[in-house]
Amino acid sequence: MSVRKREWTTLKGEKKSAWVVDYVDAKGKRRLKTFTKKKDADAFASKADVEVREGTHVADRDTVTVERAGALWIASGESAGLERSTITQRKSHLDNHIEPLIGSTLLSKLTLPAVRDFEDRLRKEGRSAAMTKKILTSLGSIFADANERGLATRNPVRDMRGGRKGRERRAERRQKGRLEVGKDIPAREEIKALVAALDGNWRPLLLTVIFTGMRSSELRGLRWQDVDFKRGEISVRQRVDQFREVGPPKSEAGSRTIPIPALVVNALKELKVKQGNKPGLVFANPDGESRSHSNVVAKGLQPAMVRAGVTVDTGEVDKNGEPILKAKYTGLHALRHFYASWLINRKEDGGLGLPAKVVQERLGHASIVMTMDVYGHLFPRGDDGKELANAASALLT
Repeated sequence: MSVRKREWTTLKGEKKSAWVVDYVDAKGKRRLKTFTKKKDADAFASKADVEVREGTHVADRDTVTVERAGALWIASGESAGLERSTITQRKSHLDNHIEPLIGSTLLSKLTLPAVRDFEDRLRKEGRSAAMTKKILTSLGSIFADANERGLATRNPVRDMRGGRKGRERRAERRQKGRLEVGKDIPAREEIKALVAALDGNWRPLLLTVIFTGMRSSELRGLRWQDVDFKRGEISVRQRVDQFREVGPPKSEAGSRTIPIPALVVNALKELKVKQGNKPGLVFANPDGESRSHSNVVAKGLQPAMVRAGVTVDTGEVDKNGEPILKAKYTGLHALRHFYASWLINRKEDGGLGLPAKVVQERLGHASIVMTMDVYGHLFPRGDDGKELANAASALLT
């Protein structure tokens, strides 16, 4: 590794000079890199010397721009058969957020400070904290793909997040807070009112969500062959995504069998008779195709919430001066949250009192960590209230 000054005279007789870093990279190939200022050459030489010894150096000629690496990353996802929605999200992050700001930057130039600056720019230009986090995750994934291709040896996004992971997690918990009954999770009384207000073909659909906690995509992909009336079970074996494409569940854990109460069994039997015992999707639209998520929410869930009186005041009035109310819970995930709480709550509180591992399996979570992160605070503690008093009494008698 050497830094030397190079001088020459132009055709016009002008004297020019530059500083050249002469080194051999990790592959044994000689490299020359030119700088206008000596301090820049010295800084690069020091950095390259360490990287060559660590085997992490990639010369500018051997790398690509972020834009090109992003295109390769998308191609990798497509060849791996990722879901269409995932590819669409990748393209959106790349086209709308990453390329406009750092697309022309070489991967070798995108250091940890540069990524930190990119993060700051995203926030300054109006991206939300959640969107910024997703974009950085995509950038980190681009680097991971480039690492495998030999176009980069470091992942500055991973390096940056490695040091802040604990702080981010704590801050995220403080920001999101715990799921609350009556705010994020429908209360028992609200579910009772909702069930009483259900009618028509929406009744079996929404009853199924309430008492299985199935994801919207799983619900819309449910087939009659996956409903076992004799055993009182529903097997989740496929899902229909936002593009109405059929595919397997989100993960291996997503393939599961869920027991259903008689209320749901009877509602599904009635629906099957109405459909003429035809095979196919359970909750199909009149054409026999899968319903869209927005259709289920806007035409099924929200009107039922309003009929049930599970509403909030919008602060507006109609032409008759009456307050305009809207559904308190606007998405199907609220019903999934209720189902989780129902599984967890003690039997004396109207729940099933199931252990965490069973709750994980019923919800189709990939790990119990995910279940406990979201619903851990709902599990009753063994030393609460009556249990604590009984234990103390037993100890002293």
